Amino acid sequence: IPAPENEFVMLDAGANVDSKPLHLAHYAVMGSVYAREVLKLKDPRVGVLSVGTEDVKGNELTLEAFKLCRKLDLNFIGNVEGHDLFSNRVDVVVCDGFIGNIVLKTCESLAHGMFSWLKRELTSTTVRKLGAMMAKGAFKTIKGRMDPDAYGGAPLLGLNGNVFIAHGSAGSLAFKNAIRMTAQAFEHHINDQMTDAIAVANEQLKVSNSVTLKSSQ
Repeated sequence: IPAPENEFVMLDAGANVDSKPLHLAHYAVMGSVYAREVLKLKDPRVGVLSVGTEDVKGNELTLEAFKLCRKLDLNFIGNVEGHDLFSNRVDVVVCDGFIGNIVLKTCESLAHGMFSWLKRELTSTTVRKLGAMMAKGAFKTIKGRMDPDAYGGAPLLGLNGNVFIAHGSAGSLAFKNAIRMTAQAFEHHINDQMTDAIAVANEQLKVSNSVTLKSSQ
């Protein structure tokens, strides 16, 4: 998802609306691998989307996911809120598909609304039209960064293969970029890296749980 100063990965964005805490921990791992290999981020910042940054804020799902993510070998920054998404504070946003899909479609709707609002205001008077013409290049750049076709689609992570899902209304440019992104994921062996990372994460959680059980006995 494009932001003013960066791009960030959000998962899940709708594939699984009934996630469990372990699923979110796996999302964090897969998202970190994807951000590192595709977005070229050396040490991606991972955060759980919640209603507050404090570790006691959230519902049962996010609270448990927070505990699991904290045990993993990730650059885990804790909870993040909605206003953190576009402020270059987080690179991998972890949430269940129900929340993620609402966030995604709200962002799409807000972008369309803002452009419609700007267009109406900038064409309301002759002076504003002249000003808009002078800023045409800037508007074109912003629109290009926010154009879904420029990204092709969204990766469906966690499968035994490289899959990208394009929007139902996607045109030729979107399909071209979706194929390009799929090829890039294949070249970087994204799926193999995620499989290895998930295996390591499961071992870390197993060891951590074992230590916790022993210390409580």
